[in-house]
Amino acid sequence: MPTTTANRQNQSRAPRKQEVEDPRKITEDVVNYLIEYAKENPGYAALGCIGVGFVLGWKLKPW
Repeated sequence: MPTTTANRQNQSRAPRKQEVEDPRKITEDVVNYLIEYAKENPGYAALGCIGVGFVLGWKLKPW
C-alpha cells in the first residue's frame, strides 16, 4: 500500500500540461526559417532540393 510520501513523489513526476502552439504558426515559422536559410546558403539549399527530387523520383517511378 503506497504511502502519502510516495503519492507526492509520483505527482511531482507527472508531466506538466504545456500550451500547444497553433500548427499554422509552427508551419509558418519553419517556412520562414527555410527561406532565410536558402537566402544565406543557396548552394546547400539547391543540393537539398536536388536530393529530395532524386529520392522522390526514384520512389515514385511509374513501374
